[in-house]
Amino acid sequence: MTFVAELAAATIGSTFNFYRDGEGSAVRRTRLRDYLEAKAEAPLLLVAEAPGYRGTRVSGVPLTSEHQVSGRGPREATATIVHRVLAALGLEDETLLWNVVPTHPHPPGRSETNRRPTRIEVEASRPFLERLAPDRHVVAVGGLAHAVLGGEYVRHPSHGGAVGFCEGLHRIFGPNPKEAQWTK
Repeated sequence: MTFVAELAAATIGSTFNFYRDGEGSAVRRTRLRDYLEAKAEAPLLLVAEAPGYRGTRVSGVPLTSEHQVSGRGPREATATIVHRVLAALGLEDETLLWNVVPTHPHPPGRSETNRRPTRIEVEASRPFLERLAPDRHVVAVGGLAHAVLGGEYVRHPSHGGAVGFCEGLHRIFGPNPKEAQWTK
């Protein structure tokens, strides 16, 4: 079974698995497969907390909104900031984006909101993250990702964190990030 098929079959706590369920799940699986294939050699892995209801849950691509994928649909602030900063630093092609929990955590009956993943959901998601991390320079994006991964950390770009996110990547990779020699 492929990585995407395993993810689509997974039950991760009470999160919504949008790769299996809901209208557009087949499109989201295809997009994720294509994205992972395109980023197979990416030396950098940025790992955030979990998909948001307006971003990855809709597009199927981590930290990416539907608007960024298709030119229509919702825009999502975090996705916009992440892609803008990576492009400005020349790191977009070298970066695989992922989430500690790859499915959408939300309060019961409130699918158009987000909640922090539980410890059980984080642990159930670990095998997916562990398969993507080898041979990559891993950077945690936000506090939950840092608590799970340890190591290098940058501020999550949401809620006023765009500058901190950008400064954190500069701190790690220096003034010319594309030329940095990353240790894995």
